[in-house]
Amino acid sequence: MHTHVRHLIELQTVDVRLADVRARLAALPKRLAEVNSRVEAVRTQLAQAKDALSKSLRDRKTYEMDVEQWKEKVRKYKDQTASVKTNEAYKALLHEIETAEKEIAAAEDRLLERMVAGEEYERQVKAAETLLVEAEAAAKIDREAIAAEHDVAEKERVAFEAQRSRAVSAVPEELLDIYVKIARKHSGVALSEVREDETCSMCRVRVRPHTYQMLRDPNCEEIFHCESCTRILYATPQSQPAAATQTAALAQSSKSSET
Repeated sequence: MHTHVRHLIELQTVDVRLADVRARLAALPKRLAEVNSRVEAVRTQLAQAKDALSKSLRDRKTYEMDVEQWKEKVRKYKDQTASVKTNEAYKALLHEIETAEKEIAAAEDRLLERMVAGEEYERQVKAAETLLVEAEAAAKIDREAIAAEHDVAEKERVAFEAQRSRAVSAVPEELLDIYVKIARKHSGVALSEVREDETCSMCRVRVRPHTYQMLRDPNCEEIFHCESCTRILYATPQSQPAAATQTAALAQSSKSSET
């Protein structure tokens, strides 16, 4: 395996971990916003319930005033009946009294509806206040968990970036540029191990047998790319005894063919 490929494998391992840490860090603000949004939703629910209750109380006072105003008119009309001198005027007052009493009944019905609705709004306010307490308590726990995750991930990010700097320093600039270009093209994965079935582990395309043997040669100093996905290839090197055995077998095969 090429010496620089070893360094690239180390670099890719760090880059994959670093990408994971950065993704976790990038996701935290959204999670925090979701936590805050849940609390704000309950606050909005509480505010709406309070607004509805306040309007109901204002309506209730209005209807109470309507009842009192119409009752006052009835009292006034009844007082006037004692002083009227004609049947027509008396009948007119009776009609006004009847009309006022109908208005009293209607206003009392509206008042009763507001009182019932007010009780429901009071129940909604109390329920929303309980929900808000629960939501804020849960949000506090979630925020603390997110803050803890951020601290851990931030420490990992700093450590991995330091590792990456060391790994990068061992790779020639030209090869590093190639690595970066391939990684950008393939979601951060620029290297691919060749499997035992002689296929690229990333795109599953078979590599040439000669390439596979070269990749497994511990002394190989050549860099190979997958002919399909262009990733830099590597393979687990053969052990020295196994390599020697294969070399001997190839040599014996060559002698037999000559005879």
